Amino acid sequence: MPIPDIETLKKEVIDSPVWRAVFRGGVWADTPRDRQAHISGNVWLHLHPAKVRPRALKWTYTWGLGGLAFALFLLLALSGVSLMFYYRPVPGLAFRDIKDLEYAVTLGKLLRNMHRWAAQAMVVAVIAHMVRVFLTGAYKRPREFNWGIGVLLLTLTLFLSFTGYLLPWDQLAIWAVTVGTNMAGATPFLGNAGPFGGLMGMHINNDVRFTMLGGTVVGGSALLRFYVLHCIAVPLLVGILLILHFWRVRKDSFSAAPYSANEPKVDVWPNLVKREYLAAVGLVIFIMVWALLQNAPLEIMANPNVTMNPAKAPWYFVGLQEMLVYFDPWIAGVLLPGMIAAGLIMVPYLDTNPKGVGYYAWGERPFANTMFLLGVTMWFTLITIGEFFRGPSYAWYWPWESWYGFKPAPPPTWSVFGPHGAAVLPIALGVAVLGALFTGGIFLPKLIQRELPGKKLLLGFLALVALVGLGGMAAHKLTGLQVGFLLFFCGMVFQFGFIMPQRHIRRLDWARYLVTMTLVVCMMGVWLKMCARLCFNIKYVLTVPAVSMNI
Repeated sequence: MPIPDIETLKKEVIDSPVWRAVFRGGVWADTPRDRQAHISGNVWLHLHPAKVRPRALKWTYTWGLGGLAFALFLLLALSGVSLMFYYRPVPGLAFRDIKDLEYAVTLGKLLRNMHRWAAQAMVVAVIAHMVRVFLTGAYKRPREFNWGIGVLLLTLTLFLSFTGYLLPWDQLAIWAVTVGTNMAGATPFLGNAGPFGGLMGMHINNDVRFTMLGGTVVGGSALLRFYVLHCIAVPLLVGILLILHFWRVRKDSFSAAPYSANEPKVDVWPNLVKREYLAAVGLVIFIMVWALLQNAPLEIMANPNVTMNPAKAPWYFVGLQEMLVYFDPWIAGVLLPGMIAAGLIMVPYLDTNPKGVGYYAWGERPFANTMFLLGVTMWFTLITIGEFFRGPSYAWYWPWESWYGFKPAPPPTWSVFGPHGAAVLPIALGVAVLGALFTGGIFLPKLIQRELPGKKLLLGFLALVALVGLGGMAAHKLTGLQVGFLLFFCGMVFQFGFIMPQRHIRRLDWARYLVTMTLVVCMMGVWLKMCARLCFNIKYVLTVPAVSMNI
């Protein structure tokens, strides 16, 4: 009996009822029909269209960031499930289990290192993906809803990483989570330390912080709740939103614009798919090599009676912690992050510029791109200051300064003093200053109908600020560094808070203009408050003790 050749056996297997019941299609013939059927008949690949524009294949267009973020999520799920077999969320056992993973469990250290660094990489990848989507205008119609889903996924990615921060149960974990959850206690109405919390009957044992921790301190209940959130609740929600996100990407079509009219599309298989697989393999190799070279941090076992100094939040929340230097917790930890998330979700409905969709176009979208990148730069600037310029007692330390020895706070430069040794403006003056800044900052750019000469105005404004700074050096003994901060912050606020809106968005309808300028003025308010604190040591502009409100 003759032995059939390989191709005949292959055809018989593929055409058999069992194979055809499991897999769609027959023998691969490498035709356009087969390439499209391979995409539509695959549980993973059917989320892609059969064909895409050539621009979508360019690494320099998407950078593969969305796919890399999803690959990191899958890597985290696989490594996390493996770690769960050797971890018990109990204070007396959690730290010991982490130690066992490092020294007793086969490949335990590698798994933990990969999980930790993949989590950090996913935060960076999701942020970078959002930046790419914004700069290519891929949030515009018909993708407004999916952009909002992406913002929610970014928020959940940060929260997912934060909930996992506590699980090693070491000193770094317990105090980082303590710092983070203390901000929740300052939530207006819902936190015992927030504005109007007392009026709502909030105390340390019934507010939103208590709900997060299951107690008044970071203890066993908090560890169990964070474990459930990190391993079940948040990943489930992220998975649901990812399904919706991918589905809308498919239904709304890829955002890459054609290079020319009537441009022919190319097959997704194998052109795009092979790039995605290569990127995923390269990413896994990178994470594995990094995990072999760099161990995940682990301090001594958690001890609530020994406070770390400085106690810092995870790096992606250090920006919020740095804002605590300039604002009360209810502003730094609740109001401003909420406004950032809401502002990002509203962006597609505020931006009426039809240009720059599906490609990088700085000149066609100067205001949107500049303000967005300014916000991202501000965020990472705050992170950099908090990580590298804050030492014991969260005082300012230059990188070359030693942390040993006590460093006193700078003396206040105003004659009106308030809590914590910092200057506080009187209530009437504070209300007047805030009112003037908000009303003037919001309405002036639109009320001036003609475009003003920006460079001349900026130079004149900086000259005026320099005169004020020199007067301050003489009258209040300001240092040259403080005057430099004053020039920098005031120049930034004038350029981006007045000149750019006056040039680019004064023709918007009133509804969009008011919302946009409110967000812009609040962003500029962060710079101004940093200037007031760093230059004049003014902690609060307005204080209302009756309702625990400080601004």
